[in-house]
Amino acid sequence: MSAAVLETSARGSATERLADFARVTTDDVDEAAEQIGRIFCPHDLEPAKARAAAFSARHNCAAYDGFSINYVAYGGSVGIDPGCLERFFLVQIPLTGTAHIRAGVTELEAAPERTASLLSPTIPTRMMWCDCAQAILLLDRRMVEQRAAALSGRAAGTVEFDPVIDLQGQAGRALRHSLAELMTLAERLGPSGTLSPLAMADWRELLLDHLLNGQRHGLSDAIHTFSGRAERLPRALRVARDHLADNSGAPLDLAQLACASGIGIRALQLGFRRHFGLSISQMLLDMRLAGLHARLAQASPDASITDIAFDLGFTHLGRMAGAYREKFGETPSATLRRRMS
Repeated sequence: MSAAVLETSARGSATERLADFARVTTDDVDEAAEQIGRIFCPHDLEPAKARAAAFSARHNCAAYDGFSINYVAYGGSVGIDPGCLERFFLVQIPLTGTAHIRAGVTELEAAPERTASLLSPTIPTRMMWCDCAQAILLLDRRMVEQRAAALSGRAAGTVEFDPVIDLQGQAGRALRHSLAELMTLAERLGPSGTLSPLAMADWRELLLDHLLNGQRHGLSDAIHTFSGRAERLPRALRVARDHLADNSGAPLDLAQLACASGIGIRALQLGFRRHFGLSISQMLLDMRLAGLHARLAQASPDASITDIAFDLGFTHLGRMAGAYREKFGETPSATLRRRMS
């Protein structure tokens, strides 16, 4: 799935996302401020007087462990003043309309396919949304700060990001693509569906990587320094690879993997790419594909490929099938049929 799922039409309208996860639907300003404030944080909400009659609010939210993906839309021009977010980081990707945002001393104009925003919990923020709908990723503050500490070799503390995300740059495009994937996955699973622990951990790792290695922040230089020289790490990398293989059925935990190998997370990431030619997630995918092949080769005739795949942490069956065919030269169903024949 490409990032096209977050694109707007030529007339500037956006298809409502996460419609089955509706939390707030109202034309009342006070109700919107109260209900959305319960989900995010208390904030002042004030429609522009000239367009107060056009006010509407919509908030859909799919929540997971440590993060949530949201669709928020306001009709009319609306001033939003949350102050400091305190408990979480927010990535806001515009789908339609514009949003003028002031985060600390930085001002930016967020617009579809051009500029998004990343709000840090300790930086006071004020916004003006103009007929704006945004895809919003919420990340738990403690989770982000603890990962930043592990990457930088420092004690956990405040992390503040550059609030401007360039959606036309490589890191911005990658982030936008991943949020599109996450939103589509949530819609496919629906409110009653769940992510497996493996899939949940994989998504947390991916989102943390996008933020801490893709967007400039106060610990970026410290993380770069703590990464070390990957050329000196082959033994540590072999230990990490063996640990990954021994625990491929468990959720990916980069902090635990780094602890087992005795090196920092960023050095581990660089070392995998340099010495094995694969990222950690790519190697884990290869291991899980091998596990899937082994399971299918021994499965009973009534086994469900889908159930086995989800159990191993795969969330996109089409991509899994393509990777499986590339690795083994046949589809998963062909492997299962050979077992039954």
